[in-house]
Amino acid sequence: MNSYYTEPHTFQIPVMGTGFTIDTPLKVAKYGISSVISLVDDTLIEQMRKFHSEKNNLPYSAIKTGMEDWRARRITSYLNLLDDLIKKDVSKLMDSSFEEGSDITKYFELLPESSLKQEYLKMKDLSAGEEKTFLQKHLKSQVVTGSIDVNIMTKLDNFPYIKGKMLDVKYTDASAALRGFAKSKLSSSMIFSAGLNPRLFDTINQYKDFLPDAFGKLKKRIVLKVSDFRSASIQGRALARKGLWVSEFRIESGLNCGGHAFASKGVLLGPVLEEFRKGKEKLIETLGSAFLKSGGDARVVADGQNITVQGGIGTSAEDKFLREQYELDGTGWATPFMLVPEVMNLDDDHLKKLSEAKKSDVYLSDASPLNVLFWNIGNSAAELARKARIAKGHPGSPCVNKHAAMNTEFTEIPLCTAGIPYQKKKLSALVKENLPKTLFERQKQFILDKACICHDLAGAATKTLGIDEKALTALTPGPNIINFSKISSLKEMVDHIYGRINLITSESRDHMFIKELELYVEQFKAKFDDIAIGFIVNEGKKQLVELGLNLLEGIAYYKELSGKFTKETKDSFLLALESLTLEVLAMNKKVEVLN
Repeated sequence: MNSYYTEPHTFQIPVMGTGFTIDTPLKVAKYGISSVISLVDDTLIEQMRKFHSEKNNLPYSAIKTGMEDWRARRITSYLNLLDDLIKKDVSKLMDSSFEEGSDITKYFELLPESSLKQEYLKMKDLSAGEEKTFLQKHLKSQVVTGSIDVNIMTKLDNFPYIKGKMLDVKYTDASAALRGFAKSKLSSSMIFSAGLNPRLFDTINQYKDFLPDAFGKLKKRIVLKVSDFRSASIQGRALARKGLWVSEFRIESGLNCGGHAFASKGVLLGPVLEEFRKGKEKLIETLGSAFLKSGGDARVVADGQNITVQGGIGTSAEDKFLREQYELDGTGWATPFMLVPEVMNLDDDHLKKLSEAKKSDVYLSDASPLNVLFWNIGNSAAELARKARIAKGHPGSPCVNKHAAMNTEFTEIPLCTAGIPYQKKKLSALVKENLPKTLFERQKQFILDKACICHDLAGAATKTLGIDEKALTALTPGPNIINFSKISSLKEMVDHIYGRINLITSESRDHMFIKELELYVEQFKAKFDDIAIGFIVNEGKKQLVELGLNLLEGIAYYKELSGKFTKETKDSFLLALESLTLEVLAMNKKVEVLN
């Protein structure tokens, strides 16, 4: 691992929605586990600051909407509060004794197999005395706090309006969130997801914490969430030319993940990881050259870059294979942690719904106003309420936070496509188009599928913690949730990740690579149907041809890769691969005759 990457664990907990992980660092950082919170919803962030301030008997002064730079100030204040509370927890952990049930004992019990873990086990076996006391002091000196990392979706960068007046560009959602993090006390990572935002990227280097200090170290690191090598190279160069170093590329499966699913053109995760493995040194060399030409510090380049992966990992065997085969620095585990109330915010009713979820319950939807595929579960409180409003003839969601209000089709001030005003106008306009029945119904469903993904996602925290008893809760698990049904403790989930126990309850779980391929085949069919009825019109057939070719290339790669699996895994993997190959070939034939 590179020198800056000092976490004792091989995994981190990625961002999940806005509410699920909004205070997860407070629950896991003291045990050396890094996690990520979303900076989308500053209203939720302010609510959480009030909640945790009062819970810890700390003074709280509200930062109200409309105050000068309120969004950035809310974020800075909340992150600083988390930092203070975690430092107190770590101090208590360091003062605790190595006895059954203590925090310091839990810290070391959670660790993966390592030299540090071996030292801990050696200490446990020693009789009381000078050697044991010395080793205990040494072990405590090795304790590392997990990182409080944050996430910005670069495309969620709206201009805020106050009393109908648009504010200055420096107050856009993403810019204010970046400023809020930059001004905080944290030494951690900013994760940018959803691609390039030139306006946002142009402002990063004005904050000194993203630049090397006198010792060549970065207090705040840049992490890019990417789905392919090309994206990493383009975004990495864009930042390097501004004197900014990308400390980590976090690769995510295009479809086999929770929340938003940024589908590729059929380029599968395995081949993407292979390209990173082969091109990592060249990538560092290219980005390093651009960084140094922009006045960057050579010591930063010498620290290198981490490559990690997330999306659909479900077993310790998959986790280990990914890290070893592709020479990765770590992995991300998200969806399985949704069944760990010790870590996540989720009420008992929705925990039960997740634990009982079947394949038919969890599906890719058009719910996101960002027009990106979005994982959904049909029986969440938010989804049931959306369907009920439609049934009553009143479609659309109340638009409370306006973070996804970006559509100016009908109004000068942007509307959210999930909101009541937009849906009313759009459905009315659709009727006047006199479309063929099949296309009309598809267009109508696309409009009605849009759901609130900011305020309703906050319900996971606000309802669970009693902040807002009337809040609706939305659920966005990845398809991996159907393989887990046990509501677990943090220790149980960590033990599962490291292969000490097995929490998989599904009798026939597909390998993560097979699952992703299956999802792409399903999308291949869905996209074909949309093109056939005229819902997708621009270069539709060309998209399908490219998708089919890429899937076949990925399949060929997986056939070769299967030689590195155990016999049991290989046999079931190849059997599933052959079946999906036939489906892709059949779709390719249908595409050939498509007009």
